[in-house]
Amino acid sequence: MSRIFVAGLGAVTPAGWTVAAMREALDRGEPLPTQPLDPRRDRPLLARLVPNPATRPDFLSHPRLRRASAITHYATSAALEAIAGFRRACPEHGRIGLVACLQSGCVQYSCRFYDEALKNPATASPLLFPETVYAAPSSHIAALLENVTLVNSLVGDPSAFLQGVSLAAQWLAEDRVDVCLVIGAEEINWITADALSHLDRTSSVSAGAGALCLCREPGLSMGVELAAITDAHTYSASKSRSEAARAMRHQLNGSLPHQSPELLCDGLGNGTRANAPEISAWSDWTGPRISPKRIFGEGLMAAAAWQCVAACDAVANRRCAMANVSLVGFNQQAIGAKFQAVQ
Repeated sequence: MSRIFVAGLGAVTPAGWTVAAMREALDRGEPLPTQPLDPRRDRPLLARLVPNPATRPDFLSHPRLRRASAITHYATSAALEAIAGFRRACPEHGRIGLVACLQSGCVQYSCRFYDEALKNPATASPLLFPETVYAAPSSHIAALLENVTLVNSLVGDPSAFLQGVSLAAQWLAEDRVDVCLVIGAEEINWITADALSHLDRTSSVSAGAGALCLCREPGLSMGVELAAITDAHTYSASKSRSEAARAMRHQLNGSLPHQSPELLCDGLGNGTRANAPEISAWSDWTGPRISPKRIFGEGLMAAAAWQCVAACDAVANRRCAMANVSLVGFNQQAIGAKFQAVQ
């Protein structure tokens, strides 16, 4: 792999609309409060919601974002925070790549569109339909940034975020872009929360976004380098989630020599059954670790992005020399990554 560096980070979480707000919540280590999504139910579905921004973001005045849904707002805010340093350093902005990763996607507008179509197809608003597709957030962000030369949207379980990082690294290595944003984002409603409750009743769904800005120039780096990404250890009849998680851990251990202090940023939430394979794979880990889902809730693809943002932020602030990211997806694959301080 060519040397790939992290030029910037962005985050929107239930703690706020910046990486700083995310960091403060992780440092406190206290799970954020939950709120009922549908109080009419006998057993309300609980969620950790993103608060309203302190001030109206300037990007909302852009024509493409006036009608966009929450997932696009979250993704745009994280992307702009992540790329801010690069845009200051390179006024002409260069060639930008964009990889948007999602799992549930634009659920709020999808519900509105189908609700209108079922009530009266003749009067259902066609303006809602473009906001229901998975490519909507990346399309809006590309229009806002203007000089985006390559765009891709990846749909999968949370492990797909590191597939997005790998794709961005490939684009950079092939000199197809000068900088690449990798974004993971989600929005929620009661349907998402209800679906999650059938898998794990102890988890609280959440929303938000996280973004990495990757580049090839060490001078643009925030002091963090992408050191390694493991193979995708997919689940199959011959390889269970537990076996895939252990294979990912073994490969991650052998990718680079240990650097003390070394951090583990895992994907463990408050549930037990869904977490069992990852718990087993890392049962002998004795170093420091952080679990963003336990603070912010199950943010699906956004939560995977938060893990990577938290890992890079810890390295950038010299809280560790190297940080591991462990992603054990729901139904696809286990994949891991290492980020280290620039040598």
